[in-house]
Amino acid sequence: MHQTEKKRAAAEAALEYIEPGCLLGVGTGSTVNYFIDALPQVRDKIDALVASSEATRERLEGLGFDVTELSETGDLDLYVDGADEANKHFHLIKGGGGALTREKIVAGASRKFVCIIDDSKMVGTLGAFPLPIEVIPMGRSFVSRKVIKYRGQPVMREGFVTDNGNEIIDVYNLKITNPVEMEERINQIPGVVTVGLFAHRGADVLIIADDKEVKTIKK
Repeated sequence: MHQTEKKRAAAEAALEYIEPGCLLGVGTGSTVNYFIDALPQVRDKIDALVASSEATRERLEGLGFDVTELSETGDLDLYVDGADEANKHFHLIKGGGGALTREKIVAGASRKFVCIIDDSKMVGTLGAFPLPIEVIPMGRSFVSRKVIKYRGQPVMREGFVTDNGNEIIDVYNLKITNPVEMEERINQIPGVVTVGLFAHRGADVLIIADDKEVKTIKK
């Protein structure tokens, strides 16, 4: 399968997790866009939709869906999102698209998190993909100095502002051997809104499309 076909196949495989009356959270990114485009097939099963970004909200509304605020729905049944990297422990790096904070909130509020990826995103050790950190602008330099101590190279994402009005530092060349601990450490730095490590709340299901098939791994 070509890369785009893999993304579409993984995305469409997630539809089976949508049960009648579903309160559904929807992530952000190129793979998720295929999932959004397939959602009209199961429109009658969805009771409420929560978006993790303004881009996702716009795409859903463009298909005629009403998008609800998380504060109105309470906990969700299901969250479907992609990842920039994933390991066999269901830990993820997310935030290449810059929506990591809202994604982490929606994932945390969801009973089941189904992550849709192609096989290029599966890694033995997280960190080859630069780790995004959303920071309050005032704290950018301070956070960068702290992160250097972890032997990563922080680079500000030029010309990018998150939906929350903040900035993103991408940390290159990190080898993340203990994602849970690294997530805790970085989140403790003053000025960090959140880090794009999804280890405390990782995925419950990985749907992985490779050249031949779509595989599902459950926790």
